[in-house]
Amino acid sequence: MTTDNDELTPRSAGRMRTTPSPGPTVVGQFRPRAAVWTAVAGIALFALVGASAPNHNTLRAPITWLRLPAMPGAVSAAVTYAAIVLSCLGTLGLLRAHGRGWRPRPRLLFGAGALAVLVVANLTPVGSSDMASYAAYGRIAALGADPYVTTPAQLGGPYAHLVSEGWRYTPSVYGPVATWWQAAGAFVGGDRPWLTIWALMLANAAAFLGTGYLLIRTADDPVRAGLLWVANPLLIGVLVAGGHLDTIIACLTVCAIHLVRRATRWHHDLIVGGLVGLACGVKISAALLGVGLAWPLLRAGSWQRAARLTCAAALVPAVLYSAYGVHALAPLSAASQLVSTPSLWAVFEKFGAWFLGPRGAATATGVLWPVVMLVLARALHRRVPAGTPAVVAVPFALTFAWVLTAPWTMPWYTAVTWAAAALFHQGRLTRYLVVTTALLAMSHNSGGHGWTL
Repeated sequence: MTTDNDELTPRSAGRMRTTPSPGPTVVGQFRPRAAVWTAVAGIALFALVGASAPNHNTLRAPITWLRLPAMPGAVSAAVTYAAIVLSCLGTLGLLRAHGRGWRPRPRLLFGAGALAVLVVANLTPVGSSDMASYAAYGRIAALGADPYVTTPAQLGGPYAHLVSEGWRYTPSVYGPVATWWQAAGAFVGGDRPWLTIWALMLANAAAFLGTGYLLIRTADDPVRAGLLWVANPLLIGVLVAGGHLDTIIACLTVCAIHLVRRATRWHHDLIVGGLVGLACGVKISAALLGVGLAWPLLRAGSWQRAARLTCAAALVPAVLYSAYGVHALAPLSAASQLVSTPSLWAVFEKFGAWFLGPRGAATATGVLWPVVMLVLARALHRRVPAGTPAVVAVPFALTFAWVLTAPWTMPWYTAVTWAAAALFHQGRLTRYLVVTTALLAMSHNSGGHGWTL
């Protein structure tokens, strides 16, 4: 099945993958040399920072086989910001060239992206300290302890030393699937944190490339899908160089959307719900994906399909969390109160505290931001290019609105939005997504020094 923005209409499997031709499609007619070299320069700078570890923007566990002299903090920050800006400009330039008729071979895009991914995945993580937390939680689980009770500080040793101060005393806020993923990396690394981190980086890179392959094979425009994911320098810098779990959620998202568009039997809905449930087992925020897939079915009157999908999506994480118990959800409650800086909600809480008090301002934030998100999601949905299937448009609009309005948001949270964007045609919203991701990346470059909460 496939959908438009308002209804479900049958579609044969043979027509699932077509290539639109909004303009000239002659290969080589327009060659965006400047955009290509700008994108290459952005990825090269990300790699330079990772190879010059440890520095202000990387972890304190450098990969041993490629280590350049460490950068001073100011130089590292400047190079990382330059990498983000160049990657942003390169991505915008490549998309503009595609809109003007540039049609490189999808295989070429995949090969170029895979080369860049393999380079940065074999270097020290850049731009975030999350990989250290992943490794510590994985080590806790591998030793047989409960990562939803035991903190990295209690673990001690070389793993705890790498975790940033802001998260050293916090149990895992990730789902059971993420915990088992991290434990597998720690099983490989043993008492060597750098090896655990490297194993997780390679696994994340494989998930990124797998997602890119699926997008190129299933998207209506394979070239655009390649430019938006596997050959996207900004995403390579944010998701791969940072090693974030959101890549796994994006991979499950692509699988779920593709399957729900082809669903013809009742068990297909259960599989889609299972994929959503697995994504929630990585991060609970993936529940937005379930809402985004179920809503078009409800609008079309397919109540039974929506019910099957929803039940499966709820049952799978319930079974997964039963391996640890209800207490595994407790860290999520504490994390939901966080407000990132800079954020409009941080400003709201600061000034709202004068009238409502600190607790009242925090409560008001918790009530207001979901309302603002839904209003913005509706506005974004109306601006999705006409003809976009609803099972693509709604998850895109909902997750993009979440990134823009949630009190705690990071650049890698855009992974699902990028995956959905790769499945529809060119539009202004894509450029907004590029700029939003770049601005978030520049605002939240914690490297190995942790967050300032």
